[in-house]
Amino acid sequence: MNVITTTILRNNLADTLKEITMKKDYFLVAKKGKIVSALVNIDLFEDLLALVNKEYLASIKKARKEYQQEDFFTHEQVFGDL
Repeated sequence: MNVITTTILRNNLADTLKEITMKKDYFLVAKKGKIVSALVNIDLFEDLLALVNKEYLASIKKARKEYQQEDFFTHEQVFGDL
């Protein structure tokens, strides 16, 4: 089981995220000996969501395609000068 404590995570966040990204894996985060959350590779997370909701997966694929085709609004286009 991939368990990491909050202290180790805090001190090694960049390396931990890199490992999750490269291995398409996850870490369970423990605080005071109890697992409280998880860090999950985005592809694995999307797969888990797809198990629950097929429409969500389709929306993710559509959004990624639009992003790759630069079919999106910038922050300025949406919110203007705040």
